[in-house]
Amino acid sequence: MEQLKVDFNKVIESLKLSEKSINSRKENLNQFVENGFPNKRVEDWKFSDLNQIISSNIENLRFHTDFETSEIDEAIFIDKFAHNKIIFLNGVISKVDFSSEDDTKVLITRDLNQNENSKEVNSLVSLNNALIASYIRVTVKENYSMNEPLIIYNITTKELKSTALNLKTDIVLEKNSSLKLIDLFDDSSENNFINIAQNFDIAQDAILKNYKIDHKKNSNIKYSYNNINLEKNSISENFIFSTGSKFIKNEINCNLNDEYSSAFINGIINLTNSQHHEIKTNINHLAENTKSYQLIKSVLNENAKGIYQGKIYVDSKAQKTNGYQLSKALLLSENTEFDGKPELEIYADDVKCSHGATSGNLDEDAIFYLMSRGLSNQQSKELLIKGFLLDAVEKITDIEIKDLIKNMIGITE
Repeated sequence: MEQLKVDFNKVIESLKLSEKSINSRKENLNQFVENGFPNKRVEDWKFSDLNQIISSNIENLRFHTDFETSEIDEAIFIDKFAHNKIIFLNGVISKVDFSSEDDTKVLITRDLNQNENSKEVNSLVSLNNALIASYIRVTVKENYSMNEPLIIYNITTKELKSTALNLKTDIVLEKNSSLKLIDLFDDSSENNFINIAQNFDIAQDAILKNYKIDHKKNSNIKYSYNNINLEKNSISENFIFSTGSKFIKNEINCNLNDEYSSAFINGIINLTNSQHHEIKTNINHLAENTKSYQLIKSVLNENAKGIYQGKIYVDSKAQKTNGYQLSKALLLSENTEFDGKPELEIYADDVKCSHGATSGNLDEDAIFYLMSRGLSNQQSKELLIKGFLLDAVEKITDIEIKDLIKNMIGITE
């Protein structure tokens, strides 16, 4: 905590902040100091003791860095389709490119004094609010659909070590607008803590399609908190591809605030070699005629641990809610672990809600059948695993992004 306080003062000194912003950051710092990194005594972290994970993997964690960043290797950019770019390089915004868009319809704000710190959610969001040094807000104006997807590249280089990065992005979609967004992690660094907060305000008739891709093997520890507010007849489609980091927890809090709003969350956890990944969702149905759908598929091997905690909350005003949630896990070796915690909390009586969780091994009869058709044992297992994951990938409605993720998994038509 002494290192944290020293680094906090360095962050404040390096930024041009208003007195109001400084005071807000101090409040958030105190909230984090009071609670610290979450451990198993916190109900939402009962399966993932982050305090222990960080102390076991990162020595002398720093909360501020001022070294010069290196040039970006453009080979990491996705070349399968044209796209807009926001590039975070070692926690600093190094490039913003919306050249294919109407600049009167897409507004960019980077002023840290205009960042509205969210109310206290948990200690990690408080830490983020206290220490963010790079912030961006993207506003898509009314009746405008983005010409190209936006990819936020979260890049770390090998120079970065034992450092906590805090990144924040706000996305505002005004009435009848739309955005396709990919959050892509590309890590060459080792043993860092990356703490990301994103807020999405989706107005009436607007559509957000958000895809989170953590695919490159690395030893970093990550936490991603996403808050989504949906208004009348708006849609949020979310997909999580979680396979790269040593540890990552993706948390989504989604508020369906007005009638006919819809939220879709699908994802894949695909792990090996003692990786530990978690997806946690809170879907809050707060108005009539709202809909949510969730499907999470996990494949775990070689000491890996996967967790899915999913809660559907239905307010007393939210009659005619339709909520669905299902998680399935394949355990490929005896020393893997999958923990599922599905929850329903319902205060309305005219609803249709269901949840379920299953885990098991590959079907030996199916393996035998495929081997009888000429495949090897390994080929048979790989085919069954890809078929298991494909069900979640097929929920992606954008064809280009669906093909991109299929290629990363190794699924070919």
